[in-house]
Amino acid sequence: MSIYEEVEIEDLDYDPVGQLYTYPCPCGDKFSITLEELWDGEDVATCPSCTLRIMIIYDEEDLPDLVDASDSDEDVDIGSKMNELKV
Repeated sequence: MSIYEEVEIEDLDYDPVGQLYTYPCPCGDKFSITLEELWDGEDVATCPSCTLRIMIIYDEEDLPDLVDASDSDEDVDIGSKMNELKV
């Protein structure tokens, strides 16, 4: 496996909602890796548009906490919301 570049995690953009790290690729797209993948020990981000890969340099203790989607306050029972609207 060939690595295009080694990148410090601080240089990546982080989306806390999607728990996704991204970094610009020379092809115009973005390398991406999820927080879950990083917690699982994965350290290679791929670009979906080309064959380039980057290695992410990080320490696990510096990663944000992994939030389980079922713990999110945004999960709402649609049926109960519909009943509220029928008032």
